[in-house]
Amino acid sequence: MTSTEKPQTPFITLNDGNKIPAVGFGTFQIPNDGSTYTAVREALSAGYRHLDTAVAYFNEAEVGKAVRDSGIPRDQIWVTSKLWLQDFGYEAATKAIDTSLKKLGLDYLDLYLIHQPYGDVPGAWKAMEEARDAGKLRSIGVSNMTPKIWNEFVPQFDTVPSVNQVEFNPYFQQKQLRSLLDEKNVKLEAWAPLGQGDASLLQEPVFERLSKKYGKDVGQVILRFENQEGAIVFPKSTHKNRIVSNLDIFDFELTEPELQEIRALDKGHGRHDPDAPGVKESLLAAFDVHAGE
Repeated sequence: MTSTEKPQTPFITLNDGNKIPAVGFGTFQIPNDGSTYTAVREALSAGYRHLDTAVAYFNEAEVGKAVRDSGIPRDQIWVTSKLWLQDFGYEAATKAIDTSLKKLGLDYLDLYLIHQPYGDVPGAWKAMEEARDAGKLRSIGVSNMTPKIWNEFVPQFDTVPSVNQVEFNPYFQQKQLRSLLDEKNVKLEAWAPLGQGDASLLQEPVFERLSKKYGKDVGQVILRFENQEGAIVFPKSTHKNRIVSNLDIFDFELTEPELQEIRALDKGHGRHDPDAPGVKESLLAAFDVHAGE
């Protein structure tokens, strides 16, 4: 490798044998006014081959169009979407999967997730298993499952999820959950890997020091920590320089003492508590994925 070449993004093997790029591009809160299309095209041009969207992001169509217009072979781009709890239950989920594929303009999804684990989760999971068996989905997983929620629902599933996508960053390292997931080789995917811009996290002295040592910005140091901890990350940005830099984390490696120093920042909780009362009701009130149909 020459000095101008960047290391390739590594893959992580899931418990179903599929290989997912370790770093992806998140599209949460990017509007569907052309901004998502532009950002995804920028990400693909920068070298990303893993995109994360959801029906509740209302931008699946722009993600799919960017994939189709990129000229990159479909089998080289990993695309994730998610089932909103409004469509939980076997029949509703079966229909919703086809609707997402139609919006995306794709024949299959590489990963499909239970977005918020409330209500008829087992019925939705059964529909996802059947869609996987039919070739519409390659891998299936869950999101926002705490240990309590995991133990409530997953024992009812015929197959174990491939991933659990949860809030994860140096302030909330999900140690109890990771121990549970490791038992079944379930990979953790990190949303809010940079703490959703938490200034106190970004200004932690350890990150400023390591940033200077390795010639990287603070965000790159944090993402590299998460990668070395085994998490799949997909930071979001609409700024070209940030899109590029968030992928450029594989030309340095944190030492074990440095990892231990960052592990000590864990506060044991995050901004979102899926176990809190009323979460299901507030989420259902927040989004209507069928508005305008």
